[in-house]
Amino acid sequence: MTPELSQKLVAAVDRMPAFPKSVQKILELTRDVNCSPKDLVQVIDKDPVVTVKILRVVNSPYYSLSKQVTSIGHAVVYMGFNSVKNLALSVAAIGMLPKDNAAGFDAQQYLLHSLATASIAKQLALRVDDADPTDCFIAGLLHDFGKVVFAQFMPAEFRKALELSQADGSSLHLALREVVGVDHAMVGAMLVEKWRFAAPLVETIRHQFGDQRKDSDMIACVFAANQISKARKFGFAGNPLVEELPADLAERLGGSLDDVIASLGDVDKLFDEAKIFARS
Repeated sequence: MTPELSQKLVAAVDRMPAFPKSVQKILELTRDVNCSPKDLVQVIDKDPVVTVKILRVVNSPYYSLSKQVTSIGHAVVYMGFNSVKNLALSVAAIGMLPKDNAAGFDAQQYLLHSLATASIAKQLALRVDDADPTDCFIAGLLHDFGKVVFAQFMPAEFRKALELSQADGSSLHLALREVVGVDHAMVGAMLVEKWRFAAPLVETIRHQFGDQRKDSDMIACVFAANQISKARKFGFAGNPLVEELPADLAERLGGSLDDVIASLGDVDKLFDEAKIFARS
């Protein structure tokens, strides 16, 4: 990476909004083994935007509750501690997406892909030893956020890379390396590092694919979830190429991509939930 490109990327990342303090506090709480649902409720209650959106989701027809839920405390009872926490994280990520961009990047389809990947990664984490379901959800949610940085602040280059990838069916990260000189994984890692996420999550986003990919349970879950989302066309984040699981990831997850998809059962339910979250 040239000094000029490095400076341009740092400037772009610096222009991205900060991750909301309430959500950072939620992340801190959930890493505390002594955290209680009451602690979570107190943090969310102080953020009216997150509160309203969570209540909108829990009162949607998807959950088919017998009566309206009017407080975060009741939402935790009905949806569960982890679902409310993950929804709060999703609301924060959604709030940072631009409505329009000059690259012609479809933010709504991107969002659906990211939410679906997050939900699938969370499910896959349950079958490996050293992957935390919440961390895998967050990594899946944010794994492509570097694309958002490119769409907003380097739109001409990003559009060219999108066109190149879609013209020949190649991987978008390779097209970005060719056009820009760096891929969205590197930029996404810079962004989540700025947001002060834990080092394993930063490394997962930085080294999630290709010749840069590292071997870890979290990366295995996010990589596979990403491929499943693409294979099932759960949203679209600009990359048409579905990759088979490399041998080391197949060994961690118990088989080929088709085997893993079959073992998950009805993944459409996860996408239905992602669609509800996206409308929050």
